[in-house]
Amino acid sequence: MRNLIKAVAVVLMFSNSCFAENNLSATISLDEAAKQIIEGTYNKVLGAQTEVIDGKEIYIIKVLTPDGRIQYYKIDAETGQLVN
Repeated sequence: MRNLIKAVAVVLMFSNSCFAENNLSATISLDEAAKQIIEGTYNKVLGAQTEVIDGKEIYIIKVLTPDGRIQYYKIDAETGQLVN
């Protein structure tokens, strides 16, 4: 589980470096955002990516819940807060 989160974080860090115009700085990492979602639960992170929505860097975390459902969580990269 931890290796999956680390691998996803590394891939996304390198993919974001390809876009020089993206000068937004995150105060929490993608890895921290994924840990925040699964902390205290039995959810499994299936994937994670960074997107810019309305000029804000947002982490999209894809999670498999214990009952087999897939949920997506959006986390504000600057504040670490869940976005609706």
